[in-house]
Amino acid sequence: MSGEVAVLGAGMHPWGKWGRGFVEYGVAAARTALADAGVEWRDVGSIVGADTVRGGYPGYVAGATFAKALGWQGARVASVYAACASGAQAINTARTQILAGMADVVLVVGADAAPKGFFRPAGGDRPDDPDWLRFRALGATNPAYFGLYARRRMAVHGDTLEDFAQVKVKNAAVGALNANARYRKAVTAEEVAASAVVADPLRLLDICATSDGAAALVLSSMEFARRRGAPDPVRIRAVSTVTPTYPTTVLDLPDIATDSAAGVDPADGTFRASIARAAYEEAGIGPEDISLAEVYDLSTALELQWYEDLGLCGEGEGAKLLRDGVTAPGGRVPVNTSGGLASFGEAVPAQAIAQVCEVTWQLRGAAGARQVDGARVGVTANQGLFGHGSSVVAVR
Repeated sequence: MSGEVAVLGAGMHPWGKWGRGFVEYGVAAARTALADAGVEWRDVGSIVGADTVRGGYPGYVAGATFAKALGWQGARVASVYAACASGAQAINTARTQILAGMADVVLVVGADAAPKGFFRPAGGDRPDDPDWLRFRALGATNPAYFGLYARRRMAVHGDTLEDFAQVKVKNAAVGALNANARYRKAVTAEEVAASAVVADPLRLLDICATSDGAAALVLSSMEFARRRGAPDPVRIRAVSTVTPTYPTTVLDLPDIATDSAAGVDPADGTFRASIARAAYEEAGIGPEDISLAEVYDLSTALELQWYEDLGLCGEGEGAKLLRDGVTAPGGRVPVNTSGGLASFGEAVPAQAIAQVCEVTWQLRGAAGARQVDGARVGVTANQGLFGHGSSVVAVR
């Protein structure tokens, strides 16, 4: 257990469309996390910021930007970018620093002020950028990708529009109980079906929005936690930051090609499945040990895919797991007890950190009306562009 680090504090700035800068959101989340940890900012030995590409120059040096906003005090600093997996990469950087003895306490912060509407590529011509190519050459915007993935599940596994709608219904019900969520209103399957078609077969309520928001964590060595009177804190036991293995057998945008399989056998499982598997192996657990999961539900169909990739069920059985109530509150493995991106929307650098905040509160027994009884082990799953897989296992 020498590889564990303690989660002393967790904090968020509520998500929405607030019309202010990402630094303000990040500072608010950081101060909340520090207060939760009972740690003064001047006692933090390092700060790791998850970068935002929409914050201009300061966004690319998020660690130093947040350090300056909190008040220069000499801490080490790092800034990390891995698209939607930036937060998990930042957590892993902080954990590495603690385990290497470089700092006893590290503050991790991610914040974003997202544009209106769905994401689009940055300006300029970048023909060697697969994300640029899938937008410009294929016309595959994010909603188009979500729709294609949904169509694949319908064709291969028999998923239905009602299955997709029930994911939203489930997540909206718990999101309505979360003070940090942007959307705090329960919805019905009929309301999902009646919402506008965005990328057939997906409706507006099947797809997550873009949001402003922030999340922060205070991590420490186990020794520091014990010295501060926290003998049994939530602990991060594993962080997976894997990349794909060629040849891939399921194409996943923005990648639109794969190496030939002529000289290489296909990998044992898909890229997404490898993300959680690496975390399980590091943590010494299996999917049967999981109390709850926070997954990257960019769309309702993608949440069903994560059930399978986390090993909660077999291939093609995600919809059945949902129908049986296994992933609902009170089920065997509740998924997205926070309300997920369905209730929050995307604040890209913050979302993987926000997942760990939710798991932390659940493992502490401090999630209020969203509480999972007897929660002991939580897992997160997230995927960033360009092969950034991420998963965090936390235990109590």
